[in-house]
Amino acid sequence: MEDDKPLIRVVAALVCEGGRYLITQRRAEAVLPMLWEFPGGRVEDGETDQEALDRELRERLGVGAAIGELISYVRHEYTRYVVDLHLYACTLESADIRCLAVRDARFVSSDDFERYEFTPADEASVWALLAERTTRPDPI
Repeated sequence: MEDDKPLIRVVAALVCEGGRYLITQRRAEAVLPMLWEFPGGRVEDGETDQEALDRELRERLGVGAAIGELISYVRHEYTRYVVDLHLYACTLESADIRCLAVRDARFVSSDDFERYEFTPADEASVWALLAERTTRPDPI
């Protein structure tokens, strides 16, 4: 990793309901357009991970969440910057999800992850999640 690349701390929510996981599609005008990811976003100066993740979920999906334990951490180097992605177990406060700042949002089974093109950092999180699923039963 080059030292002159900015480091961006990103938080994402692992929301599991009925054995299916919430993923969102980035908008066409976003960086990494139209790719899929776990919902979340950048941690702003002065925010905790939990505050940032709750804010991002409200801004992007119109719903708050109870933020639980850290599930995985991935560092991914892009051309112009490096992303530290922290994935947290979350429970949504409401089932009323709205696509406010995402193109689409879906609950999908982990067996269907391969049908979606994820951002590189989120793809690494997907693989970490799938590896963990082979050693631990599905969340309830």
